[in-house]
Amino acid sequence: MWIPTEHEKYGVVIAGFRGTIPYGLSLEIGDTVQILEKCDGWYRGFALKNPNIKGIFPSSYVHLKNACVKNKGQFEMVIPTEDSVITEMTSTLRDWGTMWKQLYVRNEGDLFHRLWHIMNEILDLRRQVLVGHLTHDRMKDVKRHITARLDWGNEQLGLDLVPRKEYAMVDPEDISITELYRLMEHRHRKKDTPVQASSHHLFVQMKSLMCSNLGEELEVIFSLFDSKENRPISERFFLRLNRNGLPKAPDKPERHCSLFVDLGSSELRRDIYITVHIIRIGRMGAGEKKNACNVQYRRPFGCAVLSIADLLTGETKDDLILKVYMCNTESEWYQIHENIIKKLNARYNLTGSNAGLAVSLQLLHGDIEQIRREYSSVFSHGVSITRKLGFSNIIMPGEMRNDLYITVERGEFEKGGKSVARNVEVTMFIVESSGQALKDFISFGSGEPPASEYHSFVLYHNNSPRWSELLKLPIPVDKFRGAHIRFEFRHCSTKEKGEKKLFGFSFVPLMQEDGRTLPDGTHELIVHKCEENTNLLDTTRYLKLPFSKGILLGNNTQAMKATKESFWITSFLCSTKLTQNGDMLDLLKWRTHPDKITGCLSKLKEIDGSEIVKFLQDTLDTLFGILDENSQKYGSKVFDSLVHIINLLQDSKFHHFKPVMDTYIESHFAGALAYRDLIKVLKWYVDRITEAERQEHIQEVLKAQEYIFKYIVQSRRLFSLATGGQNEDEFRCCIQELLMSVRFFLSQESKGSGALSQSQAVFLSSFPAVYSELLKLFDVREVANLVQDTLGSLPTIVHVDDSLQAVKLQCIGKTVESQLYTNPDSRYILLPVVLHHLHMHLQEQKDLIICARILSNVFCLIKKNSSEKSVLEEIDVIVASLLDILLRTILEITSRPQPSSSTIRLQFQDVTGEFVACLLSLLRQMTDRHYQQLLDSFSTKEDLRDFLLQIFTVFRILIRPEMFPKDWTVMRLVANNVIITTVLYLSDALRKNFLNENFDYKIWDSYFYLAVIFINQLCLQLEMFTTSKKKKVLEKYGDMRVTMGCEIFSMWQNLGEHKLHFIPALIGPFLEVTLIPQPDLRNVMIPIFHDMMDWEQRRSGNFKQVEAKLIDKLDSLMSEGKGDETYRELFNSIIPLFGPYPSLLKKIERETWRESGVSLIATVTRLMERLLDYRDCMKMGEVDGKKIGCTVSLLNFYKTELNKEEMYIRYIHKLYDLHLKAQNFTEAAYTLLLYDELLEWSDRPLREFLTYPMQTEWQRKEHLHLAIIQNFDRGKCWENGIILCRKIAEQYESYYDYRNLSKMRMMEASLYDKIMDQQRLEPEFFRVGFYGKKFPFFLRNKEFVCRGHDYERLEAFQQRMLNEFPHAIAMQHANQPDETIFQAEAQYLQIYAVTPIPESQEVLQREGVPDNIKSFYKVNHIWKFRYDRPFHKGTKDKENEFKSLWVERTSLYLVQSLPGISRWFEVEKREVIEMSPLENAIEVLENKNQQLKTLISQCQTRQMQNINPLTMCLNGVIDAAVNGGVSRYQEAFFVKEYILSHPEDGEKITRLRELMLEQAQILEFGLAVHEKFVPQDMRPLHKKLVDQFFVMKSSLGIQEFSACIQASPVHFPNGSPRVCRNSAPASMSPDGTRVIPRRSPLSYPAVNRYSSSSLSSQASAEVSNITGQSESSDEVFNMQPSPSTSSLSSTHSASPNVTSSAPSSARASPLLSDKHKHSRENSCLSPRERPCSAIYPTPVEPSQRLLFNHIGEGALPRSDPNLSAPEKAVNPTPSSWSLDSGKEAKNMSDSGKLISPPVPPRPTQTASPARHTTAVSPSPAGRSPMKGSVQSFTPSPVEYHSPGLISNSPVLSGSYSSGISSLSRCSTSETSGFENQVNEQSAPPVVPGPSYSAPEEPVRKESKTPPPYSVYERTLRRPVPLPHSLSIPVTSEPPALPPKPLATRPSHLENGTRRTDPAPRPRPLPRKVSQL
Repeated sequence: MWIPTEHEKYGVVIAGFRGTIPYGLSLEIGDTVQILEKCDGWYRGFALKNPNIKGIFPSSYVHLKNACVKNKGQFEMVIPTEDSVITEMTSTLRDWGTMWKQLYVRNEGDLFHRLWHIMNEILDLRRQVLVGHLTHDRMKDVKRHITARLDWGNEQLGLDLVPRKEYAMVDPEDISITELYRLMEHRHRKKDTPVQASSHHLFVQMKSLMCSNLGEELEVIFSLFDSKENRPISERFFLRLNRNGLPKAPDKPERHCSLFVDLGSSELRRDIYITVHIIRIGRMGAGEKKNACNVQYRRPFGCAVLSIADLLTGETKDDLILKVYMCNTESEWYQIHENIIKKLNARYNLTGSNAGLAVSLQLLHGDIEQIRREYSSVFSHGVSITRKLGFSNIIMPGEMRNDLYITVERGEFEKGGKSVARNVEVTMFIVESSGQALKDFISFGSGEPPASEYHSFVLYHNNSPRWSELLKLPIPVDKFRGAHIRFEFRHCSTKEKGEKKLFGFSFVPLMQEDGRTLPDGTHELIVHKCEENTNLLDTTRYLKLPFSKGILLGNNTQAMKATKESFWITSFLCSTKLTQNGDMLDLLKWRTHPDKITGCLSKLKEIDGSEIVKFLQDTLDTLFGILDENSQKYGSKVFDSLVHIINLLQDSKFHHFKPVMDTYIESHFAGALAYRDLIKVLKWYVDRITEAERQEHIQEVLKAQEYIFKYIVQSRRLFSLATGGQNEDEFRCCIQELLMSVRFFLSQESKGSGALSQSQAVFLSSFPAVYSELLKLFDVREVANLVQDTLGSLPTIVHVDDSLQAVKLQCIGKTVESQLYTNPDSRYILLPVVLHHLHMHLQEQKDLIICARILSNVFCLIKKNSSEKSVLEEIDVIVASLLDILLRTILEITSRPQPSSSTIRLQFQDVTGEFVACLLSLLRQMTDRHYQQLLDSFSTKEDLRDFLLQIFTVFRILIRPEMFPKDWTVMRLVANNVIITTVLYLSDALRKNFLNENFDYKIWDSYFYLAVIFINQLCLQLEMFTTSKKKKVLEKYGDMRVTMGCEIFSMWQNLGEHKLHFIPALIGPFLEVTLIPQPDLRNVMIPIFHDMMDWEQRRSGNFKQVEAKLIDKLDSLMSEGKGDETYRELFNSIIPLFGPYPSLLKKIERETWRESGVSLIATVTRLMERLLDYRDCMKMGEVDGKKIGCTVSLLNFYKTELNKEEMYIRYIHKLYDLHLKAQNFTEAAYTLLLYDELLEWSDRPLREFLTYPMQTEWQRKEHLHLAIIQNFDRGKCWENGIILCRKIAEQYESYYDYRNLSKMRMMEASLYDKIMDQQRLEPEFFRVGFYGKKFPFFLRNKEFVCRGHDYERLEAFQQRMLNEFPHAIAMQHANQPDETIFQAEAQYLQIYAVTPIPESQEVLQREGVPDNIKSFYKVNHIWKFRYDRPFHKGTKDKENEFKSLWVERTSLYLVQSLPGISRWFEVEKREVIEMSPLENAIEVLENKNQQLKTLISQCQTRQMQNINPLTMCLNGVIDAAVNGGVSRYQEAFFVKEYILSHPEDGEKITRLRELMLEQAQILEFGLAVHEKFVPQDMRPLHKKLVDQFFVMKSSLGIQEFSACIQASPVHFPNGSPRVCRNSAPASMSPDGTRVIPRRSPLSYPAVNRYSSSSLSSQASAEVSNITGQSESSDEVFNMQPSPSTSSLSSTHSASPNVTSSAPSSARASPLLSDKHKHSRENSCLSPRERPCSAIYPTPVEPSQRLLFNHIGEGALPRSDPNLSAPEKAVNPTPSSWSLDSGKEAKNMSDSGKLISPPVPPRPTQTASPARHTTAVSPSPAGRSPMKGSVQSFTPSPVEYHSPGLISNSPVLSGSYSSGISSLSRCSTSETSGFENQVNEQSAPPVVPGPSYSAPEEPVRKESKTPPPYSVYERTLRRPVPLPHSLSIPVTSEPPALPPKPLATRPSHLENGTRRTDPAPRPRPLPRKVSQL
């Protein structure tokens, strides 16, 4: 049976449990569980990480922990009763764990590793705390470390700041808000500003002395030296080194390590130095022989210095090597360190041995206790402490010192009958009164134990030696009296004996007869002469002698002889027990000299403070003793002395002695009667204040009042104890009188001089310290009343100066902080005074910082749940007095501009924060009764209205994000909780007072606005929190957004007809609330929209306003990132309006406006779909197609569905910016054109909008035009720019603005120049299908055609698309996907290249138009695209696959032409047709023939710098033909079976045969050209080709080929081979008629095609290395690619259409430089230098040569009436010489992207062929292909001097084929139009003109060897004769303009293939924009 648990409530899982049993709960190790029930070894409960899932688990798997239960029962909360730091650690580490992994994912390696270390540290510390064996201090230390690390981690991860008190987290509910604010601010400040240490210590470790020739022991002496004051500031650190330069006692670290302690911050400066003096112990001379003398002397060795500033960087200076210097003369040794510091190089140099001192130095910061803790290892090993000279900056009581410092300065001695000066050594002893020498009281320094005697170092031959050696004599006080120091002087002989001879002595007593010690300073001692054997042990013999020259001069009885020799010492006493001050001694011994008391008291002020504090207790006893002796006489003197001592303790140097005085008062003070005199004198002083002119002394008295009262109170207590409380009333009366005097003096206003107000200020600043003393004697209420009266007597604010105001407030502040105020009884008495002063200051907006502090303290004392009566009354008083002024203050300070200085700004923020905390504290304390009283206190509705507006405004300010720092979530939540509680109280007042006839729009609007921004706060969006944080917030406060939402709904319902005031203003704000993903909140808010629609419908019959506002706001909110998918569905459900509101549903069904309502919701939902997609796309980093596509979709929606002009224009500009960012300049121009089209050339003024200033419509349109032209220019779309230039030029012309007109014409001209001079890369086009439901809706299951970037090929494009859609799967086939793919929950991409089909053929067909111009029309304004897919129909013949090889040709029609406002547009329609194998074969051969002719032409005209491409192409065709290529076509289509079974293909079979023969003729001609240019090493290959060609001819059945050639030469009407192209399926149908002119086979079309061939890749590589020998020129043609065809190669591969990885094309090859432009220069074939071979017979005579004509600008118009009907019937076709004809091809061979060479253009068929043939050939044409209709031609290669040649491009490596397509290739027609041939009978034969007409000679380009024939060309320079019959009349018609960039799409296609659209497609445009 399951029983609810009583004690087992909380546990930690210690073993994982899978929970596989029924009702089992799955648990992991470390989970915490809450237990609900138990049963036989099983528990039932839940894991705290997921409280919704409950289940059972074994009790043995859980370790129970102690916990307390709140709210027992169903909703109980279990809180573990462990240390709160442990709880916090556990939860924090869990939160960090998930975030830590995210750091790794985000690649933030540094923080990842640092956090890992910190987490491990915290876990270690946690273990220490849990074990529980730590001492109290250690536990505090560990907790400090833990919290520091937790705070660091939280800050790094951007988590919240945790308020703490003594390391434990604080519950904000348990403390007042002001206290919470202070804790938060304290932690925030601590985080920002590290505290500067005031105390510093220098750690020194001596390592060794490095020197080459030591051999003697050394003494090393360290000290700190102040070079500014030229004195040492520390004692010495002394250590001995052995003969090797190492410390003598390495096992005792204190002997070679020292800590120089107590350096103040002022001493860390550049002029403080570490000085090191080194003394050697040994012979007199460093180089003396060893046996010279055995006596050891101390001799100078060297010195080193180092500035302490070098250590300030904070790094440890390990192994620092200090250079050691020696002075040049020993007499300067005493100041060698000064000379080194001053760099007086002449006086010292490096020691001869070039010694170096190795030391380690480190500067430590903090007090000595902290250093002991942090560097415990240093202290545990042992370190000597070196103190500062004298007392430290702060003297601590109890510090016992009695140190006498003696510096042995110098001596002046006589020669003593010697010829040279003496070597003097000084020996020092301390001798006590008994005559015995004191043992071990001479300290050389901190590293060495004290010694009994001292020997100075010896200076060689020096009668005036200077030593300057400092010694410390720590002599006990009891030994001081009677003791003296004796100095003995000896001469040290350097002779063999090395004896030391005594020749004199000096002495100095330590204490004078009157008890004073030896005064500080330098003393000149008398040197008394004596002999070696003089007995100095009997001290009585010499102590009677004078010891000092100072005394001698005063007592001139001794002989002068004795004064010639002198010895100087300096003494300095540092003692807490002895004094050198006579006045002090006189005062302490006052009883011995009663007559001197007055003088002693007067002199007390002159005595040094350190002397007084040393004898503080004795001095105080003396003063009160004198007072007891004769209070009448000495009362005021003693009082003044007492005041002096009290004020002395205020000094920072002595303030640590205050506890000494406190202890004295408590324990030692015995003056039971002193209080009467003290009160009397104090009152006397206070009464004199107003009259006294000089107030300084009185102010001193007032400053000391705290301790005076302490003495008074203690004295009274002692008196009461002694007398049993006598004279109590008298005492009270005295105190009352004293305070009355004080009140009188405080109430006085200073007249003129500020002295009185200064005294008042001094009194007020020290008065609060008196309260605690008064409380010792009086009742709390009495004291409170006394204080209230005193503070109440202060003068009013108006007349008093500011300095007093601040002091007065500080006094109030100290009162509030005092013990007196904490008592509720006294607080109630003092509160009105405190509030009165605060109110006055806040009203004047003065001293706000102090006011804020006082208020905070007031509220800190009022805890949250204090419901005691006293607290409620206090709140009443505060609300009445301060609420209003507090609101005004917050409004005032938040509306001020923030100060610029950072310090002031911090203060400013602190003040604001403190006032806000005070306001929140006050509001949290207010109960229903307080609110009711507050609202009742307003006499008029106006006052109430003002108050409500004010408080709502303040709340709006409090909600601002900048109100508190970012990580103060705790504070924000508390503030929000208070705000919502207050708003709920105040909304009642709103309903009661401001509805119906009293309705006030402003106050309701303010209310709703506050509610909306409250709900939208970032800190309330629980969805963004971690699970644990969200749980905590919900447990403590619930979801405050829902509470506020319900309140909005309730208030809205109360409005009734007043709702109309808020429509449509509140739509935006309310919409913002519904965008929050909180279901309850949305369910509450969305019905309000129904209500708004209903009211608006009632008012105006529609809800257009609601709709407009809704759509505008939705757009702006979604762009800010609000809203989600579920929101769209929820909003959609306004139509049925959910379950919770059935009445609303019925209501809406009854509404007349249901339809329009539903329609609005549908529109809004569709808009949201687009906006959500737009927002998701905009979150991406880079600009990509998805963003642009999404923006286009949204832009079109605003234009077509919503007709929202302003939004439409906004999105135009957003799209424009995206294009600019992506450098899509052409698209950017088209986008801006959308806005341009909305404007007219009018003078209508337009308002300021987006980035446009206020201007006229004309100006804006002009600005747009210029921007568009600039973008077209940058996008190299110059033709479109020209049209706009003309438009704007027309405007300038109509305004006679010739200046701008001129600029515009020049710009237009420059665009024309760019068209002709600059290279344009032609883009690839790709068809992309997006399939699957996971795509954004604007892409879902749609297909698009995309314009690729420059140089972008299929693989690159595919990779880019996969990067944009990383989850997409690339489909590997080109077939249309089925329904399963459409409906799949995935993303599928289908990508392949397509060929653009230009719509307008006019420019492309016109001859003489340069390639630069044509290239534009091939890839611009394209609506139609095409791709081919080869397939086999029927059974496939393995022997000959061409029999069944069909091609499926798909045409795609777009919704808009490319390029446009996007790089991609959706496919609107697709058409599929099939091409038969025969039609395919014809097209393949046409393409190959065309390619061959192009290459031959380029080779002839020297457009190829290298012959390799021609070699490869010839090799490919001939080799394939010989090995069965063309013969496969013969087998397939020329056999009897095929002809009989396909009677309709007769014409086509004939055409195929003609093409094959034409190919043979082209090949023969090509071989002739090849022979001329082929390099020597390629001759064998050429010979092979010639031999194979004969084999090929024989296979085709061609015999006497040379005869044929004679009869029927190649007809190149334009100076090079020309063909027509046919690719239209319609014209290839069996019933289609074909008109074929009779001419040479070479005149038939063949599209440029490259593919794999039988020429091996090695051969290609070989060929490609050969450089063509041709002349260079200034222009190189691009070689253009063509669709791939292939030979019957055995290798078959999938078509590039099918295989997504196949290369798409090589157009616009990056290998070609800009100067290799497309050109249309044409030249004619000139038979020169014919080679003699079997193929080529003797050349014909020049008279038989044919001159070919080129139609230029003077061509006849197409509608020439002289042409016959069949001539006119010919469809216009693009020039087969188009350099870019390959653009229309899509399929490329797998061998690489190839480029075909350019071929000159041909004339259009309607005009040129007929005219030419008629004019030239008179004989009728025969049917046979052997009988050409053209004049004889000798097939000899001709040298052409045409512009530049193609370089040896690696793109061209690969092989060529015969043009017969296998299954592995797809074939695509090169042309984009449809073509019929002219009837051969209508073309008469061409005859060469015998004569030339000189005037009509066309100009030809200059060349070194001019050919005999050329062509008329605009760009040619030299005139060439033209036959009269061929001369062309010049027409006056200008050339046709290029089509407009926005040309509407034609409704029909040429030659019968028609679009389904009945009408042209204009761009749908809104008529006009109102004011934008």
